[in-house]
Amino acid sequence: MTEADVDAVAAELRQRLAERLTAAGWLLSPAWRDAVEAVPRHEFAPRFYVESDAPGLTTWAPVTPELVGVHEWLRQVYDDETLITQFDSREIDWADPQPISNAHPTSSSTLPSLVVRMLEDLQVEDDHTVTEYGTGTGYSTALLCHRLGDERVLSIETDARVAARARAALVRCGYRPRLYIGDGLTGAPGSTRAHRTIATMGVRSIPPAWVEQTHPGGLIVATLRGWMRSLGLVRLTVEDNGTAHGRFLSSDPSFMIARQQEAPESLGMLPAPDGGNTRRTSYGPELLAMPDSGFVAQLTMPNARYFSMLADDGTVSTYVLDATNDAFAVLTPNGEGWTVRQGGPALLWDDVEQALALWHAADSPAPSEFGVSVAPDAQRVWLGTPDGPSWRLPA
Repeated sequence: MTEADVDAVAAELRQRLAERLTAAGWLLSPAWRDAVEAVPRHEFAPRFYVESDAPGLTTWAPVTPELVGVHEWLRQVYDDETLITQFDSREIDWADPQPISNAHPTSSSTLPSLVVRMLEDLQVEDDHTVTEYGTGTGYSTALLCHRLGDERVLSIETDARVAARARAALVRCGYRPRLYIGDGLTGAPGSTRAHRTIATMGVRSIPPAWVEQTHPGGLIVATLRGWMRSLGLVRLTVEDNGTAHGRFLSSDPSFMIARQQEAPESLGMLPAPDGGNTRRTSYGPELLAMPDSGFVAQLTMPNARYFSMLADDGTVSTYVLDATNDAFAVLTPNGEGWTVRQGGPALLWDDVEQALALWHAADSPAPSEFGVSVAPDAQRVWLGTPDGPSWRLPA
């Protein structure tokens, strides 16, 4: 297949992608649709990995034109799927790509529906400037450049090798935004203020520099997440007093967490078998994985993670461990329900039950009924109104 043939097939696939995103309600404005139809995503994902549907351990399979054929490669590029381009912050050996298991994705081209949803939520106007945190492959950067012009887009990437590939792809496509390599959690170089700030990685709380470097009245669109799960996409309006306020737009988007905020490798010390106090509980570990109750649990235990382990007697217990202070809760089935054994400087499961009681009293609202307030000294998520029940985000 010639280069002209590739370009023709890709153009048709981009149009089909735009049609699907429009029909699904993600792509709303003509300007962003024009960008989706114009920017060649295949230039930003010349080879990648996709999750295999094989049972068992999560495995990713390599996709390149040589391995699957040009037509199939292009088809997958223009699917509404996330394309993984890096694992565990290491370079992939593309000379002999093999399936990968037991690995942690650390860079990707995010599924287009989420990208355009965030761009629509950003509510840009023609004269706006945008700072993007997390250049990644450069695809979303290219969409911004097409919409606003190179001179109005600044993008920061923490990984020098990822940034170099993104820069090369952007140049091939005729885009030359300002690109920087560095820790995006400390803000953009200099004191440039943007009208809009967008982040394509999850953060545990909003970095103060993002508020400081966004014009008063400007918007920040980012994903808040914890060590157990994503909280969701938020849109904040920056005030002229250095604060920002807004609401969750949805709870489903889940970006990779910023590398500087990844959870410690160690889950923490297992509690002694006789440690803590035991009582009955109305809630089992399934609440941690459910969409809405899991959201509340993550707010309540921002530094916790959980896992299940088989005991010698065949009982499966779920351990909830706080990596910062050694607080713990151990959930064990007791025939008809559950018991919890908890101890340490905080009673984790007591806190979860109290938060769930507040949530149920408010008629168990969806995450979109929660808001976020960011101030220089604290950040909190609140239920209903800023005066309602609230939980602090980790600094």
